[in-house]
Amino acid sequence: MRSFPLFVPGWRCALEKLTLKDIRGPKLYVQFRDDLRKKVIELKRPRRIDVGDRVTLVFENRATLIFQVEEMLRAESITEPARIQDELDVYNELLPDAGQLSATLFLGITDESIIKQELHKFMGLDEHVYLVIGGERVRATFEAGRQDDERISAVQYIRFALTPAQVAAFVGSAPLSLVIDHPHYQREQVLGEDTRKSLAADLG
Repeated sequence: MRSFPLFVPGWRCALEKLTLKDIRGPKLYVQFRDDLRKKVIELKRPRRIDVGDRVTLVFENRATLIFQVEEMLRAESITEPARIQDELDVYNELLPDAGQLSATLFLGITDESIIKQELHKFMGLDEHVYLVIGGERVRATFEAGRQDDERISAVQYIRFALTPAQVAAFVGSAPLSLVIDHPHYQREQVLGEDTRKSLAADLG
């Protein structure tokens, strides 16, 4: 099987939006799927961060989102360019802009008998997630519409907007961590150098 040539470092600008040219579509994608999945798993390894036992963040970039689009098109048998573009428009909203990091946040509650009550404990989470750079907190911005006064989604989309000084500290040697200080969930996870290196490429 031929190697999928997508994930060569520097292949495309990390901030460049996805277009139809980036997508093979179900018929061609199947030829590369196994190879691509292996590369995405390896790529995500330093970008997947568990913050305690209930919260996981996966930092997204062009490569992770192209994979998600291809998987969606394959699952739904979508081949029409207009419908593919619709999917691209959705996933492009998850790409970080210059000086930003973008992540999907998962609330890991799998027991169906308690999921509603456990999710309810995370109400207001959008005010309590931080990236800490050298002791300086950057609060996450959550996508609107995934929480209201009565419910919260188990999947959230968040961004961290960094100042130029914070970007310099991030890609330099400042200590990095993710902190959640919600009243019902207080956790901190230090980020390693592999994570710093991988995410630094997203900052433009």
